[in-house]
Amino acid sequence: QVQLVESGGGVVQPGGSLRLSCVTSGFTFSRYWMYWVRQAPGKGLEWVSAIDRDGDREYYRNSVKGRFTISRDNAKSTLYLQMDTLDFEDTAVYYCAHPPGLYCSGDGCRFPDGFWEKYNSWGQGTQVTVSF
Repeated sequence: QVQLVESGGGVVQPGGSLRLSCVTSGFTFSRYWMYWVRQAPGKGLEWVSAIDRDGDREYYRNSVKGRFTISRDNAKSTLYLQMDTLDFEDTAVYYCAHPPGLYCSGDGCRFPDGFWEKYNSWGQGTQVTVSF
């Protein structure tokens, strides 16, 4: 049974930092690209960051480039997201995901319309709130 358990969220002031973790089980972690996806209040799911199987290639949506760092530990089947210089717009529930297939190449990641809405292997997510 596939399980993804996200943790590390919380309330932080603008400019602060958080480190999210996603502990996985039930699938061969090292064989999958891994993604962080978020859902802000009243908005749809959006891809945040991706990392290849070996951790050699990282991708970020433009709004988080230079502030977020994705990493993974294949020995621990765990995905991480270091989030620095957090902004109000980063407030969201953050999820990790492992869809099969390849969606990222040299200039970024692209997903079909409605991709994340159709994806159905989510954990419970972890809430990140950026507030004074």
